[in-house]
Amino acid sequence: MFLQENTQISQDMPSQTAMIQLATSYWVSRAIYAAAKLGIADMLKDGSHSCDELANWTGTNAQALYRVMRALASVGIFAENEQGCFTLTPLATYLQSDVPNSIRAFAISFGEEHYRAWGDIVYSIQTGDNAFQNLYGMPVFEYYAQNPQAGKTFDEAMTNVSATDKTEIVAAYDFSSIRKLVDVGGGHGSFIASILKVNPTMEGILFERPSVVEGAKSVLEAEGVLKRCQIIAGSFFESVPSDGDAYILKYVIHLLDDERAIALLRNCHSAMVENGKLLLVEQILPPGNEPSWGKFLDIHMLIAISGGRERTKMEFQTLFEASGFKLNKVITTESNTNVIEGIRV
Repeated sequence: MFLQENTQISQDMPSQTAMIQLATSYWVSRAIYAAAKLGIADMLKDGSHSCDELANWTGTNAQALYRVMRALASVGIFAENEQGCFTLTPLATYLQSDVPNSIRAFAISFGEEHYRAWGDIVYSIQTGDNAFQNLYGMPVFEYYAQNPQAGKTFDEAMTNVSATDKTEIVAAYDFSSIRKLVDVGGGHGSFIASILKVNPTMEGILFERPSVVEGAKSVLEAEGVLKRCQIIAGSFFESVPSDGDAYILKYVIHLLDDERAIALLRNCHSAMVENGKLLLVEQILPPGNEPSWGKFLDIHMLIAISGGRERTKMEFQTLFEASGFKLNKVITTESNTNVIEGIRV
Protein backbone atom coordinates (compact mmCIF):
# COMPACT_ATOMS: atom_id res chain seq x y z
CA MET A 1 0.00 0.00 0.00
CA PHE A 2 1.11 3.55 -0.70
CA LEU A 3 1.04 4.40 3.00
CA GLN A 4 3.22 1.43 3.87
CA GLU A 5 5.65 2.18 1.03
CA ASN A 6 6.05 5.74 2.22
CA THR A 7 6.50 4.54 5.79
CA GLN A 8 9.33 2.30 4.63
CA ILE A 9 11.15 4.96 2.57
CA SER A 10 10.71 7.66 5.20
CA GLN A 11 13.98 6.58 6.84
CA ASP A 12 15.84 7.81 3.74
CA MET A 13 14.26 11.25 3.59
CA PRO A 14 13.94 14.21 5.96
CA SER A 15 11.36 13.52 8.65
CA GLN A 16 9.35 16.60 7.74
CA THR A 17 9.13 15.50 4.10
CA ALA A 18 8.04 12.03 5.16
CA MET A 19 5.33 13.50 7.40
CA ILE A 20 4.08 15.77 4.61
CA GLN A 21 3.75 12.77 2.30
CA LEU A 22 1.89 10.79 4.95
CA ALA A 23 -0.38 13.72 5.84
CA THR A 24 -1.37 14.16 2.20
CA SER A 25 -1.64 10.46 1.30
CA TYR A 26 -5.38 10.93 0.84
CA TRP A 27 -4.51 12.80 -2.36
CA VAL A 28 -3.65 9.43 -3.88
CA SER A 29 -6.89 7.79 -2.72
CA ARG A 30 -8.96 10.68 -4.09
CA ALA A 31 -7.25 10.42 -7.48
CA ILE A 32 -7.90 6.64 -7.49
CA TYR A 33 -11.55 7.33 -6.64
CA ALA A 34 -11.86 9.75 -9.56
CA ALA A 35 -10.36 7.26 -12.01
CA ALA A 36 -12.68 4.53 -10.69
CA LYS A 37 -15.77 6.74 -10.82
CA LEU A 38 -15.01 7.82 -14.39
CA GLY A 39 -14.33 4.24 -15.50
CA ILE A 40 -10.92 5.09 -16.96
CA ALA A 41 -9.50 1.57 -16.63
CA ASP A 42 -12.39 0.09 -18.61
CA MET A 43 -11.60 2.50 -21.44
CA LEU A 44 -7.97 1.37 -21.53
CA LYS A 45 -8.54 -2.40 -21.47
CA ASP A 46 -8.10 -2.69 -25.23
CA GLY A 47 -4.99 -0.49 -25.47
CA SER A 48 -3.57 2.98 -24.92
CA HIS A 49 -5.52 6.20 -25.41
CA SER A 50 -4.78 9.90 -25.20
CA CYS A 51 -6.31 12.14 -22.56
CA ASP A 52 -8.20 13.95 -25.33
CA GLU A 53 -9.97 10.68 -26.13
CA LEU A 54 -10.52 9.80 -22.48
CA ALA A 55 -11.85 13.28 -21.73
CA ASN A 56 -14.24 13.11 -24.67
CA TRP A 57 -15.60 9.76 -23.46
CA THR A 58 -15.93 10.87 -19.83
CA GLY A 59 -17.15 14.43 -20.39
CA THR A 60 -14.18 15.91 -18.54
CA ASN A 61 -11.53 18.56 -19.18
CA ALA A 62 -8.62 16.99 -21.07
CA GLN A 63 -5.91 19.06 -19.40
CA ALA A 64 -7.28 18.43 -15.91
CA LEU A 65 -7.67 14.72 -16.60
CA TYR A 66 -4.10 14.53 -17.89
CA ARG A 67 -2.79 16.02 -14.65
CA VAL A 68 -4.65 13.38 -12.62
CA MET A 69 -3.48 10.54 -14.87
CA ARG A 70 0.12 11.79 -14.73
CA ALA A 71 0.02 11.77 -10.93
CA LEU A 72 -1.47 8.28 -10.78
CA ALA A 73 1.15 7.03 -13.23
CA SER A 74 3.85 8.34 -10.88
CA VAL A 75 2.72 5.82 -8.24
CA GLY A 76 2.32 2.90 -10.63
CA ILE A 77 -1.38 3.27 -11.42
CA PHE A 78 -1.51 3.67 -15.23
CA ALA A 79 1.56 4.44 -17.32
CA GLU A 80 2.24 7.20 -19.86
CA ASN A 81 4.01 6.21 -23.07
CA GLU A 82 6.23 8.31 -25.34
CA GLN A 83 3.23 9.46 -27.37
CA GLY A 84 1.58 10.91 -24.27
CA CYS A 85 -1.06 8.19 -24.17
CA PHE A 86 -1.93 6.15 -21.10
CA THR A 87 -2.06 2.38 -20.63
CA LEU A 88 -3.02 -0.03 -17.88
CA THR A 89 -0.50 -1.29 -15.34
CA PRO A 90 -0.89 -4.38 -13.11
CA LEU A 91 -2.32 -2.15 -10.37
CA ALA A 92 -4.65 -0.30 -12.72
CA THR A 93 -6.20 -3.53 -14.03
CA TYR A 94 -8.01 -3.89 -10.70
CA LEU A 95 -9.89 -0.65 -11.44
CA GLN A 96 -11.67 -2.40 -14.33
CA SER A 97 -15.28 -3.40 -13.72
CA ASP A 98 -15.28 -6.92 -15.08
CA VAL A 99 -12.03 -8.50 -13.88
CA PRO A 100 -11.70 -11.04 -11.06
CA ASN A 101 -11.09 -9.33 -7.71
CA SER A 102 -11.91 -5.88 -9.10
CA ILE A 103 -11.69 -3.05 -6.56
CA ARG A 104 -13.48 -0.46 -8.70
CA ALA A 105 -16.71 -0.65 -6.66
CA PHE A 106 -14.66 -0.61 -3.45
CA ALA A 107 -12.82 2.56 -4.53
CA ILE A 108 -16.12 4.24 -5.39
CA SER A 109 -18.01 3.21 -2.26
CA PHE A 110 -15.22 4.08 0.15
CA GLY A 111 -14.51 7.24 -1.82
CA GLU A 112 -18.03 8.58 -1.32
CA GLU A 113 -20.08 8.02 1.86
CA HIS A 114 -17.23 6.54 3.90
CA TYR A 115 -14.76 9.21 2.82
CA ARG A 116 -17.13 11.92 4.02
CA ALA A 117 -17.55 10.14 7.34
CA TRP A 118 -13.77 9.98 7.77
CA GLY A 119 -13.78 13.75 7.40
CA ASP A 120 -15.44 13.85 10.83
CA ILE A 121 -12.98 11.52 12.54
CA VAL A 122 -12.48 13.96 15.42
CA TYR A 123 -16.19 13.59 16.29
CA SER A 124 -15.71 9.84 16.75
CA ILE A 125 -12.58 10.36 18.84
CA GLN A 126 -14.28 12.92 21.06
CA THR A 127 -17.50 10.98 21.58
CA GLY A 128 -16.69 7.33 20.88
CA ASP A 129 -19.73 7.31 18.57
CA ASN A 130 -19.69 6.65 14.84
CA ALA A 131 -19.32 9.66 12.59
CA PHE A 132 -21.26 8.02 9.75
CA GLN A 133 -24.51 8.04 11.70
CA ASN A 134 -23.85 11.55 12.95
CA LEU A 135 -23.32 12.74 9.36
CA TYR A 136 -26.14 10.87 7.62
CA GLY A 137 -28.63 10.60 10.47
CA MET A 138 -28.86 6.81 10.35
CA PRO A 139 -26.68 3.68 10.69
CA VAL A 140 -24.69 2.63 7.64
CA PHE A 141 -26.78 -0.38 6.64
CA GLU A 142 -30.03 1.57 7.02
CA TYR A 143 -28.50 4.22 4.79
CA TYR A 144 -27.79 1.61 2.13
CA ALA A 145 -31.33 0.27 2.40
CA GLN A 146 -32.69 3.77 1.74
CA ASN A 147 -30.15 4.53 -1.01
CA PRO A 148 -30.25 1.46 -3.26
CA GLN A 149 -27.63 2.57 -5.78
CA ALA A 150 -25.08 3.24 -3.03
CA GLY A 151 -26.07 -0.04 -1.42
CA LYS A 152 -25.59 -1.91 -4.68
CA THR A 153 -22.10 -0.44 -5.10
CA PHE A 154 -21.19 -1.36 -1.51
CA ASP A 155 -22.48 -4.93 -1.95
CA GLU A 156 -20.48 -5.29 -5.16
CA ALA A 157 -17.40 -3.98 -3.36
CA MET A 158 -17.75 -6.50 -0.54
CA THR A 159 -18.41 -9.37 -2.96
CA ASN A 160 -15.30 -8.59 -4.98
CA VAL A 161 -13.07 -8.18 -1.92
CA SER A 162 -14.41 -11.38 -0.38
CA ALA A 163 -13.77 -13.45 -3.51
CA THR A 164 -10.04 -13.72 -2.80
CA ASP A 165 -10.60 -14.26 0.92
CA LYS A 166 -12.90 -17.24 0.50
CA THR A 167 -10.53 -18.99 -1.89
CA GLU A 168 -7.62 -18.57 0.50
CA ILE A 169 -9.67 -19.63 3.53
CA VAL A 170 -10.80 -22.84 1.84
CA ALA A 171 -7.18 -23.56 0.91
CA ALA A 172 -5.77 -22.77 4.36
CA TYR A 173 -8.26 -24.47 6.73
CA ASP A 174 -9.09 -28.19 6.72
CA PHE A 175 -12.90 -28.49 6.76
CA SER A 176 -12.93 -32.21 5.92
CA SER A 177 -13.89 -33.47 9.40
CA ILE A 178 -17.02 -31.29 9.62
CA ARG A 179 -20.33 -33.07 9.13
CA LYS A 180 -22.66 -30.05 9.25
CA LEU A 181 -21.46 -26.46 8.93
CA VAL A 182 -23.64 -23.51 9.90
CA ASP A 183 -22.71 -20.20 8.28
CA VAL A 184 -24.05 -17.51 10.61
CA GLY A 185 -24.59 -14.18 8.88
CA GLY A 186 -23.45 -15.68 5.58
CA GLY A 187 -25.10 -13.23 3.20
CA HIS A 188 -26.24 -14.76 -0.08
CA GLY A 189 -24.24 -17.93 0.51
CA SER A 190 -21.21 -17.62 -1.77
CA PHE A 191 -18.83 -18.38 1.11
CA ILE A 192 -20.52 -21.55 2.35
CA ALA A 193 -20.97 -22.64 -1.26
CA SER A 194 -17.20 -22.44 -1.81
CA ILE A 195 -16.64 -24.64 1.25
CA LEU A 196 -19.31 -27.18 0.29
CA LYS A 197 -17.94 -27.53 -3.24
CA VAL A 198 -14.55 -28.62 -1.89
CA ASN A 199 -16.11 -30.91 0.75
CA PRO A 200 -18.71 -33.05 -1.07
CA THR A 201 -19.87 -35.02 2.00
CA MET A 202 -20.57 -31.93 4.11
CA GLU A 203 -24.03 -30.52 4.75
CA GLY A 204 -24.55 -26.82 5.28
CA ILE A 205 -26.96 -24.33 6.75
CA LEU A 206 -27.01 -20.70 5.65
CA PHE A 207 -28.48 -18.48 8.37
CA GLU A 208 -29.23 -14.82 7.68
CA ARG A 209 -31.75 -12.05 8.15
CA PRO A 210 -34.96 -12.48 6.11
CA SER A 211 -34.22 -9.41 3.98
CA VAL A 212 -30.80 -10.75 3.01
CA VAL A 213 -31.40 -14.47 2.65
CA GLU A 214 -33.97 -14.01 -0.12
CA GLY A 215 -31.21 -13.87 -2.72
CA ALA A 216 -29.43 -17.02 -1.53
CA LYS A 217 -31.32 -19.75 -3.38
CA SER A 218 -30.14 -18.68 -6.81
CA VAL A 219 -26.52 -18.41 -5.63
CA LEU A 220 -26.48 -21.85 -4.02
CA GLU A 221 -28.26 -23.37 -7.01
CA ALA A 222 -25.78 -21.81 -9.45
CA GLU A 223 -22.90 -23.24 -7.39
CA GLY A 224 -24.48 -26.70 -7.43
CA VAL A 225 -24.83 -27.07 -3.64
CA LEU A 226 -28.47 -26.17 -3.00
CA LYS A 227 -29.44 -29.79 -2.25
CA ARG A 228 -26.85 -29.91 0.56
CA CYS A 229 -27.52 -26.49 2.08
CA GLN A 230 -30.60 -25.41 4.03
CA ILE A 231 -31.55 -21.75 3.97
CA ILE A 232 -32.91 -20.45 7.28
CA ALA A 233 -33.93 -16.89 8.10
CA GLY A 234 -33.84 -15.32 11.54
CA SER A 235 -32.01 -13.10 14.01
CA PHE A 236 -28.77 -14.51 15.42
CA PHE A 237 -29.23 -12.44 18.56
CA GLU A 238 -32.30 -14.56 19.34
CA SER A 239 -31.05 -18.00 18.32
CA VAL A 240 -29.15 -19.88 15.61
CA PRO A 241 -29.93 -23.24 13.93
CA SER A 242 -29.12 -26.26 16.11
CA ASP A 243 -27.13 -29.47 15.64
CA GLY A 244 -24.21 -28.07 13.69
CA ASP A 245 -20.81 -29.45 14.61
CA ALA A 246 -19.14 -26.26 13.39
CA TYR A 247 -20.37 -22.68 13.22
CA ILE A 248 -18.53 -20.19 11.02
CA LEU A 249 -18.88 -16.40 11.18
CA LYS A 250 -17.07 -14.42 8.50
CA TYR A 251 -16.50 -10.74 9.33
CA VAL A 252 -19.48 -10.70 11.70
CA ILE A 253 -17.84 -10.25 15.11
CA HIS A 254 -15.93 -7.11 14.06
CA LEU A 255 -19.31 -5.40 13.57
CA LEU A 256 -20.23 -5.93 17.23
CA ASP A 257 -19.19 -4.60 20.62
CA ASP A 258 -18.10 -7.15 23.23
CA GLU A 259 -21.53 -7.50 24.85
CA ARG A 260 -23.34 -8.32 21.60
CA ALA A 261 -20.46 -10.47 20.35
CA ILE A 262 -20.58 -12.61 23.51
CA ALA A 263 -24.39 -12.93 23.25
CA LEU A 264 -24.07 -14.20 19.68
CA LEU A 265 -21.27 -16.62 20.52
CA ARG A 266 -23.25 -18.00 23.46
CA ASN A 267 -26.14 -18.69 21.07
CA CYS A 268 -23.73 -20.66 18.90
CA HIS A 269 -22.44 -22.49 21.99
CA SER A 270 -25.97 -23.49 22.99
CA ALA A 271 -26.90 -24.66 19.51
CA MET A 272 -23.88 -26.75 18.53
CA VAL A 273 -23.16 -30.38 19.32
CA GLU A 274 -20.90 -31.34 22.21
CA ASN A 275 -17.25 -30.67 21.36
CA GLY A 276 -18.38 -28.52 18.43
CA LYS A 277 -16.13 -25.95 16.77
CA LEU A 278 -16.46 -22.20 16.43
CA LEU A 279 -14.69 -20.64 13.44
CA LEU A 280 -14.29 -16.86 13.21
CA VAL A 281 -12.89 -15.29 10.06
CA GLU A 282 -11.42 -11.96 11.14
CA GLN A 283 -8.39 -9.70 11.17
CA ILE A 284 -6.13 -10.05 14.20
CA LEU A 285 -4.32 -6.90 15.28
CA PRO A 286 -0.60 -7.41 15.94
CA PRO A 287 0.91 -6.06 19.18
CA GLY A 288 2.93 -2.91 19.76
CA ASN A 289 4.21 -0.82 16.87
CA GLU A 290 4.01 -3.56 14.25
CA PRO A 291 2.54 -2.16 11.00
CA SER A 292 -0.95 -3.40 10.19
CA TRP A 293 -3.64 -2.36 7.74
CA GLY A 294 -6.04 -3.80 10.31
CA LYS A 295 -5.19 -1.00 12.74
CA PHE A 296 -6.56 1.51 10.24
CA LEU A 297 -9.52 -0.75 9.48
CA ASP A 298 -10.19 -0.58 13.24
CA ILE A 299 -10.46 3.22 12.97
CA HIS A 300 -12.87 2.76 10.08
CA MET A 301 -15.03 0.55 12.29
CA LEU A 302 -14.98 3.29 14.95
CA ILE A 303 -16.13 5.83 12.38
CA ALA A 304 -18.69 3.73 10.49
CA ILE A 305 -20.20 1.09 12.81
CA SER A 306 -21.56 1.60 16.33
CA GLY A 307 -19.60 -0.80 18.51
CA GLY A 308 -17.56 -2.14 15.61
CA ARG A 309 -13.88 -2.88 16.18
CA GLU A 310 -10.95 -5.06 15.20
CA ARG A 311 -9.36 -7.13 17.97
CA THR A 312 -6.08 -8.62 19.16
CA LYS A 313 -5.63 -12.34 19.73
CA MET A 314 -5.97 -11.79 23.48
CA GLU A 315 -9.25 -9.94 22.97
CA PHE A 316 -10.61 -12.83 20.90
CA GLN A 317 -9.51 -15.23 23.63
CA THR A 318 -11.45 -13.16 26.15
CA LEU A 319 -14.58 -13.33 23.98
CA PHE A 320 -14.19 -17.09 23.64
CA GLU A 321 -13.77 -17.68 27.37
CA ALA A 322 -16.79 -15.49 28.18
CA SER A 323 -18.99 -17.50 25.81
CA GLY A 324 -17.87 -21.06 26.68
CA PHE A 325 -15.09 -21.72 24.17
CA LYS A 326 -11.37 -22.36 24.30
CA LEU A 327 -9.27 -20.68 21.63
CA ASN A 328 -7.57 -23.66 20.01
CA LYS A 329 -5.57 -22.29 17.08
CA VAL A 330 -5.27 -19.53 14.51
CA ILE A 331 -4.77 -20.23 10.81
CA THR A 332 -3.46 -17.27 8.79
CA THR A 333 -4.14 -17.08 5.05
CA GLU A 334 -1.94 -15.52 2.37
CA SER A 335 -3.94 -12.28 2.61
CA ASN A 336 -3.45 -12.14 6.40
CA THR A 337 -7.09 -12.99 7.03
CA ASN A 338 -7.34 -15.39 9.97
CA VAL A 339 -9.47 -18.41 10.79
CA ILE A 340 -9.73 -18.42 14.59
CA GLU A 341 -10.79 -21.83 15.85
CA GLY A 342 -12.51 -22.30 19.18
CA ILE A 343 -13.56 -25.58 20.82
CA ARG A 344 -16.75 -25.83 22.86
CA VAL A 345 -16.04 -26.51 26.55
